[in-house]
Amino acid sequence: MVFLPGLELARRFHDEVVRPVLERRSVVYSAALLGRGSEVLGFDSERSTDHDWGPRLQVFVSEPDGLDELLSRELPCEFLGYSTHFADNPGEPTRRRAPADGPIRHAVEIADVDRWFGAFLGFVPAPPISRADWLATPTQTLAELTSGGVFHDGLGRLEPVRAALAWYPDDVWREVLAGQWRRIAQEEPFVGRCGEAGDELGSAIVAARLVRDVMRLCLLMARRYPPYSKWLGSAFARLPIAPALTAHLTGALAAPTWPTREAHLADAYETVAAHHNQLGLTPPLDPRTRGFHSRPYRVLDAARFADALCPGAVGAVDQWVDSTDVLGRPERARAAARGVTQHEEAPAPGARGLLRE
Repeated sequence: MVFLPGLELARRFHDEVVRPVLERRSVVYSAALLGRGSEVLGFDSERSTDHDWGPRLQVFVSEPDGLDELLSRELPCEFLGYSTHFADNPGEPTRRRAPADGPIRHAVEIADVDRWFGAFLGFVPAPPISRADWLATPTQTLAELTSGGVFHDGLGRLEPVRAALAWYPDDVWREVLAGQWRRIAQEEPFVGRCGEAGDELGSAIVAARLVRDVMRLCLLMARRYPPYSKWLGSAFARLPIAPALTAHLTGALAAPTWPTREAHLADAYETVAAHHNQLGLTPPLDPRTRGFHSRPYRVLDAARFADALCPGAVGAVDQWVDSTDVLGRPERARAAARGVTQHEEAPAPGARGLLRE
């Protein structure tokens, strides 16, 4: 069987199977494929089909009573060669397609718009969305809700919600960009400092962190929500700036010694800094790297870019929390965000010097 991308499978499943069932009952509804899943982001492959993949979508209605049972009775056992029946994966919180052995246990999720988005985000995204809500929401979550596809919007609710989430307001975008530049500023001299101390492994680890931060920065500059680590490289590769940066970033990762590693990163910084100037968000800044005070390390001094965009900004939750068990649970992500945004204070005396030493 030739692989059919999951988003196209879902679209056809709706158009050819689910829509006729609902229209025969005069159901007013909206339908989409949003949320979790590589197919929502457009990164699925044959490998993706082993769990939580197949003829599936969300159907949003005002009155869900009886629709789950209706679909169980009327959906076909297969669609385009794919089973529409889903069974549990033993010992895992996932499901897989399986031959139907009775009533179809389908993967059409019946939901209320406000409850579904509220559970996914931790808030109902009615515009205007507050700064606190934006900063408490991981970019992976925003990508999951603004990618995928809407197949029908009879309720007239999905498209406005997705439009509201499509991208940050300009002031929040500046704050998130500043937070990403700030992450680079915090570690850019450490590639050289670790290497000079004889710790090439530590230098390589810092370089890898900086490569990731540059990739995320480029996505944010392109108004794309960065996905989590599994798909970060795939998303970055689709950016217009990627061809100009990929050799430098891969060179930094592959370099056996810190001076070569640092040189590749410096070239990448200068490319990204020049691109920042093209955005016109701040007055032009010198894109050239320079020494780090009196020490022989090449840095961009990325804090200049953070301060020009939004002085004092620390960015959004996934710029200072890096655990899926937090970022994947909106109540935890929001609690973490509250802990930072409610206590934004100046660093203790000497803290900046210790951080950058």
